[in-house]
Amino acid sequence: MIEEEQVTLLLNDILELYGYDFTHYSRASLKRRINRLWAADRFPSFAELRYRVRSDAGYLKRFVEELTVNVTEMFRDPSFYKCLRTEVLPTLAAKPFIRIWHAGCSTGEEVFSMAILLQEAGLLHKSLLYATDLNPDVLESARKGIFALAPMPQYSENYQLSGGNRDFSLYYTANYGYVKFNDELAAKMVFSTHNLVSDHSFNEFDLILCRNVLIYFDKELQERVLRLFDESLGPLSYLALGSRETLKLSAIRLNYRQITPEKIWRKIG
Repeated sequence: MIEEEQVTLLLNDILELYGYDFTHYSRASLKRRINRLWAADRFPSFAELRYRVRSDAGYLKRFVEELTVNVTEMFRDPSFYKCLRTEVLPTLAAKPFIRIWHAGCSTGEEVFSMAILLQEAGLLHKSLLYATDLNPDVLESARKGIFALAPMPQYSENYQLSGGNRDFSLYYTANYGYVKFNDELAAKMVFSTHNLVSDHSFNEFDLILCRNVLIYFDKELQERVLRLFDESLGPLSYLALGSRETLKLSAIRLNYRQITPEKIWRKIG
């Protein structure tokens, strides 16, 4: 099992050599993931693991992917998407242009879910979805709009529970165990690397979604990221977080009003 000081050594190595800053990620989560990787790749010692991270760029890629992996699915938490459909999108409809930021978008399932909501609301044509993640490889996967066929029945059920009433399979073409989502959805997406730890605001948004990302950060980094979101949100815009995340302990909380139990806040200050 990896020790606390060994975690610190690895994080310092990655920051010094490659510029990835994980020093404010939750230590408990990091230790679990590093131990899983250590066991899976059968390193005989910590020194061997550290040497590989420091000297092998290919392995570093695997290491960073393991630290940043997030579980995601289309229309995850259907009641959340139902709230977007009924409470949020109708208020954005009057805007001449809608900018949405998916921060920590992982492999893109939630970005395509949002594009489907916008299309069904008649708003996709005047929307732009910015999808960012630390990991360029998952962004490349997301950009293609290609996903495994196997989870589509579950995604279809999620979609129906979110208030969707169309045949979900109309949104994609299936072939050889995979599906490719329709090009008109991806046409309104911009995929880009962005590091929530160190990068700055890059636009003003009407809605920011960052779901189940902050739980992997310590309190200091959570607050830093929330301030970044606050700087990036226009008046009367929305911030959506994950089911275990909140603004209640943040310094920016007075600028926001929670509009539903679904962890969506509207900027009022």
